Amino acid sequence: MTTRIGLVGAGFIAGRHLDALTSIEGVTVAGIADPRADRAEVLAARAGAAAYAHWADLLDVERLDALWVCVPPHAHGEVESAAVERGLPLFVEKPLATDLATAEALADRIDAAGLLTAVGYHWRYLDTLEMARDLLAGAPARMVLGTWLDKAPRVDWWARQDGSGGQTVEQATHLFDVARVLVGEVEGGWATGSRSPDGPGDILDVCTAALRFEGGAVGSFSNSCLLPRAHRIGVELVAPGLGLWLTEHRLVVTDADGERTIDRDVDPFEAEDRAFVAAVRGEGHDVRTPYREALRTHRLAVAVARAAADGGAVQL
Repeated sequence: MTTRIGLVGAGFIAGRHLDALTSIEGVTVAGIADPRADRAEVLAARAGAAAYAHWADLLDVERLDALWVCVPPHAHGEVESAAVERGLPLFVEKPLATDLATAEALADRIDAAGLLTAVGYHWRYLDTLEMARDLLAGAPARMVLGTWLDKAPRVDWWARQDGSGGQTVEQATHLFDVARVLVGEVEGGWATGSRSPDGPGDILDVCTAALRFEGGAVGSFSNSCLLPRAHRIGVELVAPGLGLWLTEHRLVVTDADGERTIDRDVDPFEAEDRAFVAAVRGEGHDVRTPYREALRTHRLAVAVARAAADGGAVQL
């Protein structure tokens, strides 16, 4: 049987998912929608798919088994609601929205419909993340240091607060998600940030947060978009007799035997897409971040962003 997929959005991340989906046997990307018709046509040509200028046309014309939503943060909401109304299994790229209210309302609708969902926190599919979790099982982390020091992506919506929600919500959310997996839930903390006159747009260009975890660990998370290129992106963990540095590409382990580096063997984009296709087909259920679970990470990212803007407490 052929699994027919619709893709909303034709940017860089949509292209990553397209490559992963077209590598899965029995999957057809039937149509791609983007308000920039030229981008939709270019990406659709790579998969032999139909191109649409609006997601509503894609949903009305194509017979789909699942929908991938890869839109900017400010564009979330309507398309997911339409998928829920149709009972269409839904893969949503992070972040869930620029705000919390949009995501909370969608989560309630998804739960009421009993809809199969997944959210693109692809770090959860790193084999190195699983190794880190196994190592921490016998020595829980007491400290976590998350850093996302990078450049500002060259898309017009990213440097606008109403377009992306800011770097903490749009990028550093991956750090918070990994911390939740490896350390546990956050109970509170404090954050601050600022914007320089030469910074991009109206978002905070530096932000730092000090957080307390329910299990007693503490964390520090810092992000900036002022650099000319990606500089340091990852999560460092300190546990009794153990140090870990996890990035999207490798894990560095420091213990009594010295230091060793383990490169990832798994493409996390391909792994998360294969897992969701399998779930849609009823052939397995390795969906690691359904919408309601992703909402917990989004709540944390939004809470930190709000506190950073006000220079105050992280309220969860």
